[in-house]
Amino acid sequence: MAVETLLETQLSLVFDMGVDENGKAKTKRKSYSNVKTSATPDQLLQAAQAIASLQSAPLLYVERNDSNQINA
Repeated sequence: MAVETLLETQLSLVFDMGVDENGKAKTKRKSYSNVKTSATPDQLLQAAQAIASLQSAPLLYVERNDSNQINA
């Protein structure tokens, strides 16, 4: 039976940067490493909102990116 081990978590904030000359939406992503793997979604959202309050562009959404190792 396979066993999954959570190795690391990364937090990504995606900001709205307006539209380009062709009318296509532009975004900017800022990623943060060394996030506690035990952090809950509420804790991550709270941290992301605190970081976003220091930015000039509005926050579109937040992503949690987990890196896992799978062993047999």
